[in-house]
Amino acid sequence: MTETQYADLFDLARDLRSVLADRAQRRPDRSPFVLIYAYNRTGKTRLSAAFKDLGKVVDENDEVQSQDTLYFNAFTEDLFSWDNDLENDEHRTLKLNAASSFFIGLNELEIENRIRPLLDRYADFDFRINFEFNELTGNITSAEVTFSRTVLGGLGNDARTDEVDGIKISRGEENIFIWCFFLAILQLALDGAEAYKWVEHVYIDDPISSLDEHNAIVVGNHLVQLYREAQRPIKTVMSTHHTLFFNVLHYELRNHMGGPLQYILKRDRLSDGYLLVEQTGDTPQFYHVAALKDLWLVAQCGRANTFHFNILRTILEKTALFHGHSHFSKCIKTTDDADGLLHQRFVDLLSHGKYSMYEPTEMGDETKEYFITILKGFVDQHPFNRELLPEPPADTEAS
Repeated sequence: MTETQYADLFDLARDLRSVLADRAQRRPDRSPFVLIYAYNRTGKTRLSAAFKDLGKVVDENDEVQSQDTLYFNAFTEDLFSWDNDLENDEHRTLKLNAASSFFIGLNELEIENRIRPLLDRYADFDFRINFEFNELTGNITSAEVTFSRTVLGGLGNDARTDEVDGIKISRGEENIFIWCFFLAILQLALDGAEAYKWVEHVYIDDPISSLDEHNAIVVGNHLVQLYREAQRPIKTVMSTHHTLFFNVLHYELRNHMGGPLQYILKRDRLSDGYLLVEQTGDTPQFYHVAALKDLWLVAQCGRANTFHFNILRTILEKTALFHGHSHFSKCIKTTDDADGLLHQRFVDLLSHGKYSMYEPTEMGDETKEYFITILKGFVDQHPFNRELLPEPPADTEAS
């Protein structure tokens, strides 16, 4: 298993482009894939942005003249914004940023008819897109989406179905609609539509947030199906924090597309850079061990932050489930019941609260001592390979 170090995400993105180009040269008839697993907050979205930016050509005025990457990430959702008609509370629409190359040529490509069969797989609402054009250039000047849903009304002989227009769909439904919008455009690019001939790379980062298990399987299968039916190959990167989604993509790509190159993306805590670890299995192999290695290093170096309790709890819970226990406390080494309850309480309290996830805060000295005690006790209690948990470099001083 190889591990490559990068100073920043642009260096990593350049290497990904080089790897994809090499694969495309060897198999020009097949879309080459890179599949990346990473925890949230590792830098997946920023990596997708760096990858996209490397494909841009700008002039002396920093105006973008060309680009080569069709991408789906958190920024894609920003191309859509709600007008909730606050004055009348009647005509709620989802506005499209018509200036984006994402929407080039859609007026000529019957995009509604392409989105609708995709959306029908996931949702029970309908939509209509209204375009306005520049009569001279034919370019889209504005566009908005209105949504509707069929509802049941009345009772008995008076039962009927009504079409309710101008509805505000939920945030989850909006994410699904935007994902299907992207899939329709991706399909156009894969089919070689003239408006999307500029697409040489595709970067997809976590297509739908908080996927449940059913939709993780459906979305993964469906995505690979589009590539299987493609008229032209496109170099593609997919990144995710969802282990089941990773698993589905692994098998679908292996069985139908020749298999992807697979990696785990991690932060290098010592250099503040990034590590790309080769991954060969059907799930992010030993990702819990990789997380434990990171915890061990930050603990030994005295660099533990409050959010590391979240990672520690995840490892404790997975180990407890593996051994058939119903609670992570069974994996906390204790010398007596009082210590066990106290350590459990520390993990409970410090693995909750938004501060621990979004506002990394260095632990106080006393809290660090408890963290190290719980972590060392866990490692002592379970037969992990201690070669995977090395001591920190000699020149690293604990703070």
